Amino acid sequence: SKWTWFFGWIFHWALVLLFIRHLGYFWPGDTPEVLLKTESFKYASFPLIIGLTGLLGRRIFVDRVRYISAPSDYLMLILLIAIGASGMLMTFALYYPDMGLVYSFAEGLVTLNWSELPSEWIFLAHIFLAFTLIAIFPISKLLHAPGVFFSPTLNQVDNARKRRHISSWAKQKETEKEIFIEQNLEKDE
Repeated sequence: SKWTWFFGWIFHWALVLLFIRHLGYFWPGDTPEVLLKTESFKYASFPLIIGLTGLLGRRIFVDRVRYISAPSDYLMLILLIAIGASGMLMTFALYYPDMGLVYSFAEGLVTLNWSELPSEWIFLAHIFLAFTLIAIFPISKLLHAPGVFFSPTLNQVDNARKRRHISSWAKQKETEKEIFIEQNLEKDE
Protein backbone atom coordinates (compact mmCIF):
# COMPACT_ATOMS: atom_id res chain seq x y z
CA SER A 1 0.00 0.00 0.00
CA LYS A 2 1.07 3.58 -0.54
CA TRP A 3 0.96 4.41 3.17
CA THR A 4 3.30 1.54 3.97
CA TRP A 5 5.80 2.79 1.42
CA PHE A 6 5.40 6.37 2.60
CA PHE A 7 6.00 5.64 6.28
CA GLY A 8 8.65 3.04 5.47
CA TRP A 9 10.67 5.45 3.33
CA ILE A 10 10.38 8.21 5.92
CA PHE A 11 11.61 5.86 8.63
CA HIS A 12 14.49 4.38 6.61
CA TRP A 13 15.85 7.72 5.35
CA ALA A 14 15.66 9.21 8.83
CA LEU A 15 17.44 6.13 10.18
CA VAL A 16 20.25 6.54 7.63
CA LEU A 17 20.73 10.20 8.58
CA LEU A 18 20.77 9.41 12.29
CA PHE A 19 23.18 6.53 11.73
CA ILE A 20 25.57 8.90 9.93
CA ARG A 21 25.21 11.39 12.79
CA HIS A 22 26.04 8.70 15.35
CA LEU A 23 29.19 7.65 13.46
CA GLY A 24 30.93 10.73 14.85
CA TYR A 25 30.58 9.37 18.38
CA PHE A 26 32.32 6.11 17.50
CA TRP A 27 35.11 7.54 15.35
CA PRO A 28 38.45 6.84 17.03
CA GLY A 29 40.70 9.87 17.33
CA ASP A 30 39.80 13.17 15.69
CA THR A 31 36.36 13.18 14.09
CA PRO A 32 36.49 13.85 10.33
CA GLU A 33 35.23 17.26 9.19
CA VAL A 34 32.36 15.71 7.23
CA LEU A 35 30.96 14.05 10.38
CA LEU A 36 31.19 17.33 12.27
CA LYS A 37 28.75 18.85 9.76
CA THR A 38 25.98 16.38 10.64
CA GLU A 39 24.59 18.38 13.57
CA SER A 40 21.43 19.21 11.62
CA PHE A 41 20.77 15.49 11.13
CA LYS A 42 19.40 15.44 14.68
CA TYR A 43 16.12 16.75 13.24
CA ALA A 44 15.73 13.45 11.38
CA SER A 45 14.48 12.05 14.68
CA PHE A 46 11.10 13.71 14.04
CA PRO A 47 10.44 11.90 10.73
CA LEU A 48 11.85 8.73 12.32
CA ILE A 49 9.17 8.81 15.04
CA ILE A 50 6.47 9.79 12.51
CA GLY A 51 7.43 6.90 10.22
CA LEU A 52 7.52 4.37 13.05
CA THR A 53 4.22 5.61 14.47
CA GLY A 54 2.65 5.29 11.01
CA LEU A 55 3.95 1.73 10.65
CA LEU A 56 2.72 0.84 14.14
CA GLY A 57 -0.68 2.40 13.40
CA ARG A 58 -0.89 0.32 10.24
CA ARG A 59 -0.24 -2.85 12.24
CA ILE A 60 -2.92 -1.89 14.75
CA PHE A 61 -5.68 -0.53 12.51
CA VAL A 62 -5.45 -2.47 9.21
CA ASP A 63 -7.27 -5.80 9.67
CA ARG A 64 -5.27 -7.91 7.23
CA VAL A 65 -1.95 -6.63 8.63
CA ARG A 66 -3.11 -7.10 12.22
CA TYR A 67 -4.07 -10.70 11.35
CA ILE A 68 -0.55 -11.61 10.20
CA SER A 69 1.31 -9.59 12.87
CA ALA A 70 3.09 -11.42 15.65
CA PRO A 71 3.63 -9.87 19.08
CA SER A 72 7.31 -9.49 18.18
CA ASP A 73 6.34 -7.18 15.30
CA TYR A 74 4.68 -4.78 17.72
CA LEU A 75 7.53 -5.05 20.23
CA MET A 76 10.16 -4.25 17.58
CA LEU A 77 8.30 -1.10 16.54
CA ILE A 78 7.82 -0.07 20.17
CA LEU A 79 11.54 -0.68 20.84
CA LEU A 80 12.52 1.49 17.87
CA ILE A 81 10.11 4.22 18.97
CA ALA A 82 11.55 4.08 22.51
CA ILE A 83 15.11 4.40 21.16
CA GLY A 84 14.10 7.39 19.04
CA ALA A 85 12.12 9.01 21.85
CA SER A 86 14.95 8.63 24.37
CA GLY A 87 17.38 10.11 21.85
CA MET A 88 15.02 13.02 21.26
CA LEU A 89 14.72 13.61 25.01
CA MET A 90 18.50 13.82 25.29
CA THR A 91 18.78 16.14 22.31
CA PHE A 92 15.79 18.45 22.60
CA ALA A 93 14.55 18.29 26.22
CA LEU A 94 17.67 19.46 28.06
CA TYR A 95 18.59 16.02 29.42
CA TYR A 96 22.09 16.34 28.02
CA PRO A 97 24.57 13.75 29.16
CA ASP A 98 28.22 14.71 29.57
CA MET A 99 29.25 14.56 25.90
CA GLY A 100 32.92 14.11 26.75
CA LEU A 101 32.04 10.89 28.57
CA VAL A 102 29.75 9.83 25.71
CA TYR A 103 32.52 10.31 23.14
CA SER A 104 35.12 8.47 25.22
CA PHE A 105 32.67 5.65 26.04
CA ALA A 106 31.63 5.20 22.38
CA GLU A 107 35.22 5.39 21.16
CA GLY A 108 36.16 2.84 23.82
CA LEU A 109 33.56 0.44 22.44
CA VAL A 110 35.30 0.55 19.06
CA THR A 111 38.90 0.48 20.28
CA LEU A 112 38.22 -1.93 23.19
CA ASN A 113 39.65 0.67 25.55
CA TRP A 114 36.79 0.83 28.04
CA SER A 115 36.01 4.09 29.76
CA GLU A 116 33.46 5.42 32.21
CA LEU A 117 29.81 5.19 31.23
CA PRO A 118 27.81 8.44 31.59
CA SER A 119 25.40 8.12 34.52
CA GLU A 120 22.44 10.22 33.28
CA TRP A 121 19.28 8.10 33.37
CA ILE A 122 18.10 9.04 29.89
CA PHE A 123 21.45 8.11 28.35
CA LEU A 124 21.45 4.79 30.21
CA ALA A 125 17.92 4.09 28.95
CA HIS A 126 18.90 5.04 25.38
CA ILE A 127 22.04 2.91 25.38
CA PHE A 128 20.26 -0.06 27.02
CA LEU A 129 17.50 0.05 24.39
CA ALA A 130 20.05 0.40 21.58
CA PHE A 131 22.11 -2.54 22.88
CA THR A 132 18.92 -4.59 23.18
CA LEU A 133 18.19 -3.82 19.53
CA ILE A 134 21.75 -4.77 18.52
CA ALA A 135 21.45 -8.07 20.42
CA ILE A 136 18.16 -9.15 18.83
CA PHE A 137 18.76 -7.65 15.39
CA PRO A 138 20.42 -10.71 13.80
CA ILE A 139 17.63 -13.08 14.88
CA SER A 140 14.66 -10.82 14.20
CA LYS A 141 12.55 -9.79 11.24
CA LEU A 142 14.40 -6.48 11.24
CA LEU A 143 17.21 -8.14 9.30
CA HIS A 144 15.23 -8.00 6.05
CA ALA A 145 17.71 -6.04 3.95
CA PRO A 146 20.00 -9.00 3.08
CA GLY A 147 16.90 -10.88 1.93
CA VAL A 148 16.99 -8.78 -1.22
CA PHE A 149 20.01 -10.77 -2.36
CA PHE A 150 18.13 -14.04 -1.91
CA SER A 151 15.03 -12.87 -3.75
CA PRO A 152 13.85 -15.30 -6.42
CA THR A 153 13.49 -12.43 -8.88
CA LEU A 154 17.23 -11.78 -8.66
CA ASN A 155 18.76 -15.24 -8.50
CA GLN A 156 16.39 -17.51 -10.41
CA VAL A 157 15.55 -17.65 -14.07
CA ASP A 158 11.89 -16.96 -14.78
CA ASN A 159 11.23 -19.47 -17.55
CA ALA A 160 9.11 -22.04 -15.73
CA ARG A 161 6.64 -22.22 -18.61
CA LYS A 162 9.36 -22.97 -21.14
CA ARG A 163 11.49 -25.44 -19.23
CA ARG A 164 10.82 -27.64 -16.22
CA HIS A 165 13.39 -27.12 -13.48
CA ILE A 166 14.08 -30.17 -11.37
CA SER A 167 17.02 -30.86 -9.08
CA SER A 168 19.05 -34.06 -9.28
CA TRP A 169 17.74 -35.40 -5.97
CA ALA A 170 14.15 -34.69 -6.99
CA LYS A 171 14.73 -36.39 -10.34
CA GLN A 172 16.05 -39.46 -8.52
CA LYS A 173 12.99 -39.52 -6.23
CA GLU A 174 10.71 -39.13 -9.23
CA THR A 175 12.41 -42.03 -11.01
CA GLU A 176 12.11 -44.21 -7.88
CA LYS A 177 8.43 -43.33 -7.62
CA GLU A 178 7.82 -44.23 -11.29
CA ILE A 179 9.57 -47.59 -10.80
CA PHE A 180 7.49 -48.23 -7.68
CA ILE A 181 4.26 -47.43 -9.55
CA GLU A 182 5.24 -49.69 -12.47
CA GLN A 183 6.04 -52.57 -10.09
CA ASN A 184 2.69 -52.19 -8.33
CA LEU A 185 0.84 -52.05 -11.65
CA GLU A 186 2.54 -55.29 -12.73
CA LYS A 187 1.46 -56.96 -9.46
CA ASP A 188 -2.15 -55.88 -10.03
CA GLU A 189 -2.21 -57.43 -13.50
